[in-house]
Amino acid sequence: MGKVIRFGVSLESSLLEKFDPLVERSGYKSRSEAIRDLIRDRLVEEEWAVGTMKTIGVLSLVYNHDVRELSEALTRIQHKYLDLVVSSTHIHVDHHNCLEVIILRGEANLIKQVSDELLSTRGVKHGKLSMTTTGTGLS
Repeated sequence: MGKVIRFGVSLESSLLEKFDPLVERSGYKSRSEAIRDLIRDRLVEEEWAVGTMKTIGVLSLVYNHDVRELSEALTRIQHKYLDLVVSSTHIHVDHHNCLEVIILRGEANLIKQVSDELLSTRGVKHGKLSMTTTGTGLS
């Protein structure tokens, strides 16, 4: 961790009145910790916006396993992107529905491409890509 620098932040009292309860509910010990996380979150968004930086994505898919050849199609897509797929976990939710959690590592634009392809596969009911960082460059 680098040298800590103190600086002032000016904002409207109404905004601070909304921020302080959020800081407390989230379990932060100080406003500074909360502000650091907000800054980091924005920096991670920028990594994804650039598109070519190495990032991490966690894709969750809920699908009906009774849909003909759906499981095979999802597996085929993952095999097509072996260089990006780090891990995959399959969970049986009930007699008809499954949850697949796929961890992807690589350039943000490629992770989005793979995720879009998986999410748009017929029979996938819902899915969400959670985007994060490799941590490189963040303190």
